[in-house]
Amino acid sequence: METQQAKASTFLELHRGSSPLLLPNPWDAGSARLFEWLGFSALATTSSGMAATMGLLDGSLDRDQVLVRAAAVVGATALPVSADLENGFGDDPATVAETVRLALDTGLAGCSIEDYTRNPEDPIYERGLAGERIGAAAEAAHAGPDRLVLTGRCENHLHGRDDLADTIERLQAYQDAGADVLYAPGLTSLGDITRVVAAVDRPVNVLARPGGPTVPELARAGVSRVSVGGALCFAALGAVVDAARQLMDTGTYSFADQAAVGVAAARAAFANRT
Repeated sequence: METQQAKASTFLELHRGSSPLLLPNPWDAGSARLFEWLGFSALATTSSGMAATMGLLDGSLDRDQVLVRAAAVVGATALPVSADLENGFGDDPATVAETVRLALDTGLAGCSIEDYTRNPEDPIYERGLAGERIGAAAEAAHAGPDRLVLTGRCENHLHGRDDLADTIERLQAYQDAGADVLYAPGLTSLGDITRVVAAVDRPVNVLARPGGPTVPELARAGVSRVSVGGALCFAALGAVVDAARQLMDTGTYSFADQAAVGVAAARAAFANRT
């Protein structure tokens, strides 16, 4: 079993491959084990998926709830795991740093901190404060022998601020503040993504979205990592909705064919686990 330090080193090194690191986003221990069995090299939790397991919307879980669930994912797999720590669960840099220190105690290999305020009237932190928050997170993530790979996230394009110049300037500030990986979820134009990659000197993560560039296209653009957010979790929920509606509307059970695929995968992925 690799140490936390070794997992963090492995996780960072996976961003330097010849093709993007494909990073699926588990929402619980079972999905983490399934992704490991499928052959992925690392994992990253999804805040929206974790909230959905409790019947809640994204952003509804508090820090303790998120860290407990992240620890469960870490305990379910030998792979490096990064956690979506949302905005660090506080506005001030000191709170963000404390969140990152607590994340280190769970055995995580990485984490992400975003610049979304949770205030729909003013959704993005002022750039100076946003940089200070990433700086505090980086200091906590890199202070000791156990280190976290820190992803600095600019949330502009998820909250109606389609200002690529500001996004690039923010990512450059997060790089200067100590982020190891940079991420601007919501970008779907290959041209915009290429501009971001060219403007920074850190690995760039892209959120896969419908209509966006394919993985081979992102690879040619220099993208280092591709994640899917809550998409796999909600794809699973979508399959449940379809199956349940079939049962209610037609009284038939053809969904059992897909269920058989899931049963076989679970038996293989969960074998010899306690």
